[in-house]
Amino acid sequence: MTGISIARVEVSTYRVPVTTPVMTSFGAMTNRPAVFVRLTDAEGAFGWGEIFANWPAAGAEHRARLLMEDIADLVIGFRAEAASDLFQHLMTTTHIRALQCGEWGPFAQVIAGLDTALHDLFARRKGVSLAFHLNPDAARAVPAYASGIHIGAAHDIVPRVRQLGYRAMKVKIGFHADTDLTLLRALCAGRHDGERLFADANQAWDLRQALRFVAQAGDLGLGWLEEPIRADMPAGHWAELANSSRIKLAAGENITGFDDFDAAIEAGHLGFIQPDVAKWGGITGCHRIGQAIRAGGRTYCPHFLGGGIGLIASGHLLAAVGSDGLLEVDINTNPLRDAFFPDGMCKEGVFAITDAPGLGFDELPESLARYRTLDLVRH
Repeated sequence: MTGISIARVEVSTYRVPVTTPVMTSFGAMTNRPAVFVRLTDAEGAFGWGEIFANWPAAGAEHRARLLMEDIADLVIGFRAEAASDLFQHLMTTTHIRALQCGEWGPFAQVIAGLDTALHDLFARRKGVSLAFHLNPDAARAVPAYASGIHIGAAHDIVPRVRQLGYRAMKVKIGFHADTDLTLLRALCAGRHDGERLFADANQAWDLRQALRFVAQAGDLGLGWLEEPIRADMPAGHWAELANSSRIKLAAGENITGFDDFDAAIEAGHLGFIQPDVAKWGGITGCHRIGQAIRAGGRTYCPHFLGGGIGLIASGHLLAAVGSDGLLEVDINTNPLRDAFFPDGMCKEGVFAITDAPGLGFDELPESLARYRTLDLVRH
């Protein structure tokens, strides 16, 4: 396949009000946002991507305008011989722009979505799924776990999760340590045979608080404890916590850059490493890091909590990398994700990789139109 020239960039933002906010230790999401991007080449081939937009509250529209008003001029007319070319080009050419305004995260997130779209485009032109474009021996299905479960609501949600066929689930903690621990103990006591339970503190604690928690929760049999302390805490803090904990530690959604991921892999403090395809790296970065995680003896588990495009891309990445990790599937209602899966996201806790080209869909579901807040085009 010859190279392509990018002729058109389209981006749309969406917001869905929710009656029950999605709670984390650092704040609440009162609506579900998404930013979907589409690239079209000079011959009419296209590809889809998703840009991270959960935070801040006004993030979705900001990312869309950042793409169109600051980055699109670097994309239109760009010629790519390989699907990873645009990522390398934009990481270099936007460096000073991001430095000037200090918005490293938003720039990285826009680049991640564009990179996914270009990979989707290349896979479609080749006539294969994204997973098989990355790895001809990719798995045809990957195991998943149910995520986004508030510990305070777990007693109501977990039975429903079981009915959906999930055998692994993750609860959000970090709200009140003693209450969290009491509820976790009850949840673990009622765990069914073969079930796996994980906990995510969303960076809630300092080192002292985290050490206290792992000392008290070490006998619960948790599969991992995710982001118990800030992702940017000194490596020594993570090392002390890992050495003191019987629970394996997990992190990665707030790690960015090849150097920082390589350092985290080499340090060995994390049992599970969780890059987010819409937040940093796109397919190019996350595929490379996923392979490095496996080579380093750690488990690659893609993080994701957004719309349908990013979830599909995360599943294809996991299938291509071949990790024994699990795909994160948020079980909170989200039409911006659910509309892509009319037959359900998973069956018996397994996410299928279709044989359809690219990410497996051509157009956005029509039901999303009523949630659109912004629609921009450059060509």
